[in-house]
Amino acid sequence: MKSSKSRPGNPYLQGALGAAAMACAQNPRTYYGARYRRIASRRGPKKANVAIQHSMLIAIWHMGTTGTLYDDPGGDYFTRLNPGRTKKRAIHQLEAMGYRVTLDNVS
Repeated sequence: MKSSKSRPGNPYLQGALGAAAMACAQNPRTYYGARYRRIASRRGPKKANVAIQHSMLIAIWHMGTTGTLYDDPGGDYFTRLNPGRTKKRAIHQLEAMGYRVTLDNVS
C-alpha cells in the first residue's frame, strides 16, 4: 500500500491550487466537482482536495506541453462512463429504502 502522505512542495503553488480545487469542487456541473464528491465520500474532504489538486496539476501540465485548451468532460462523466453501474446503484438505493423496483423500456 502506498503512503498517503504527500511530500512538501511549493507553498505558493499549493495555496493557489487549493483555492482553485475548492472552487471547482463546489460546482456540481464540472468534472472536478463530480470527482471531488466521489473521493470525499470514501476518503474525506482533505484527501479529496489534494486529489483534485493533483488532477488539476496534471491537466495544466498537459495543456502547457501540448498547447491544447481544457475540455471539461462534465459533471455526468462518471454516469456516462458506466451507465449500468449507475442504474444498479440507483435500484439498490431504492430497494434499501423499502421500494419495489421494476424497470420498463421507454418506447
